Amino acid sequence: MKHFLLAGFILMSITFACSKADKKANFINTVTGPIPIASMGITLIHEHMLVDFIGADSVSSERYNQEEVIAKVLPYLLEVKKYGVKTIFDCTPSYLAKDPVLLRKLSEQSGIQLITNTGFYGAVGGKYLPDFAFTETAEELANRWIDEFENGIGATGIKPGFIKISVNEESPLREIDSKLVKAAGFTHRETGLQIASHTGTWATAKQEVEILQEMGIDASAFIWVHAQAEEDFQNYFEAAKLGVWISLDGIGWSVDEYVVRLLFAKENGFLGQVLISHDAGWYDPAKPDGGDFQPFTNIFEKLMPALNAKGFKEADWKMLLEKNPIRAFGNEQ
Repeated sequence: MKHFLLAGFILMSITFACSKADKKANFINTVTGPIPIASMGITLIHEHMLVDFIGADSVSSERYNQEEVIAKVLPYLLEVKKYGVKTIFDCTPSYLAKDPVLLRKLSEQSGIQLITNTGFYGAVGGKYLPDFAFTETAEELANRWIDEFENGIGATGIKPGFIKISVNEESPLREIDSKLVKAAGFTHRETGLQIASHTGTWATAKQEVEILQEMGIDASAFIWVHAQAEEDFQNYFEAAKLGVWISLDGIGWSVDEYVVRLLFAKENGFLGQVLISHDAGWYDPAKPDGGDFQPFTNIFEKLMPALNAKGFKEADWKMLLEKNPIRAFGNEQ
């Protein structure tokens, strides 16, 4: 009888583990609930609705009015929706005014699927880190992020669809930055969430990838955010060969440099490892009326015509804006 019960428990555990793994690969959490990864459609993987740069010690939802933010942001979502955009990843991290409820309202009113994140932002010398981030272990930080994945962010019930961290550009990495990467690794192992790290140059990104690899995590779990900061295009080859996702995501602010980089990626056969977005927006509570809002349209209005004139085809855009996001965030290689 004991053997029968043990066998049954083992079978149940395996079944649960497989179900959990299947869910990781096939579904992603939006602010209105989980959706099939395959239903993301045209996707912008790095944008912002609201960001507050005041610092972790002063950030508060009392610094802005949700309805005023919605009035400012909603027209820009409706504008980009006309280009067929179906899903947007909001990359505003915790302690920079991440507001899942605001995102849910914007999603419901715009019809665009918005995805929020878990994780902490270590760049700018730790200005956006809570005090406990410096004293807790990587495992303890990961437990916080895993809890958000399992139970929702705060009391909202809204669950993250990816991990967003950032590190300072240094070699070797600061202790706090290494800890954030490890915490992201622990969280990824438990949840399957993809790790998007605000980084910059390959010299820094490579250190992060090595930490994850030492943890037994494949490099394909890592999105190299702001890879446009890398001047040596040859380093893209190393990243792509490892399976790292190369995110070129400042297109809301300039276009020409992205024409050159994307042509290089296509001509050298690694366009299938590239993600693109604007890093645009955003409502800033410190500025009158939220400041100047940068639209989410440069890809469609400026980048596409420029690259189409140089030989880009519809299949290339489908890869960059639909297939690659599904593969990257669905963890399907």
